[in-house]
Amino acid sequence: MVSNGLHVSIMKDIAFHEYTRPTSIQAQAMPVALSGRDLLGCAETGSGKTAAFAIPMIQHCLAQPPIRRGDGPLALVLAPTRELAQQIEKERNIGGIPILQKAVLDDIHSFVYSG
Repeated sequence: MVSNGLHVSIMKDIAFHEYTRPTSIQAQAMPVALSGRDLLGCAETGSGKTAAFAIPMIQHCLAQPPIRRGDGPLALVLAPTRELAQQIEKERNIGGIPILQKAVLDDIHSFVYSG
C-alpha cells in the first residue's frame, strides 16, 4: 500500500503481512476516511473492508495525544453480528500489539481503541 503519510506502526504491519497494494474498496475508501469525511462502502466478503475503515481509524487514534484518566474512547466499532465481531477481533492488532479492547454489551459487539 502507498504510505499516504500513515503512522510507522501501520506501515510496519502492512509490510509484515506482505501487502503490496490496496484492494479496490481500500483504494477508494481510505483516502476519503483519512481526510476526515464520512463514507459508505459496499464490497464483497473478503475484499478488505475491515482494513478500509480500520486503518484510517487507527491512524486518527495514533495522531491523538495520550489518553488521560477520564477521557472517553477515541474510536468505537460496532458490529451487528457475533460473526462479524469475531472477524474484526482477529484483525485488531498492529505489529502484534492489541490496539482494540473488546466489549460485549447486550449482544452488541464493540471494540474501543485502548491507546
